[in-house]
Amino acid sequence: MFADIGLPNADEHLIKADLVIAIAARIKAKKMTQAEVSKLIGLAQPDVSKLLRGHFTGYSFERLFGFLTALGDNVKIAISPAKTKKQARLELELA
Repeated sequence: MFADIGLPNADEHLIKADLVIAIAARIKAKKMTQAEVSKLIGLAQPDVSKLLRGHFTGYSFERLFGFLTALGDNVKIAISPAKTKKQARLELELA
């Protein structure tokens, strides 16, 4: 989708969007309010609201991973060789 609209680093945008979706799912599963999440992850409540509505520009992978760990999830990063340089890509695998 992000590549279709011509955004540079479309793979990164897609993965960040998937991370935000995972964050939202964890919040919903824990039945937490945005105010509770705000205190837990150290973000102002209006910023939690913006993040959950897809405004994730400016958030690094590290920060999004930190939100997930604060919500009680493990984050694993795996690096594996690609067959060719052209096939190398960034992917996200959610459990």
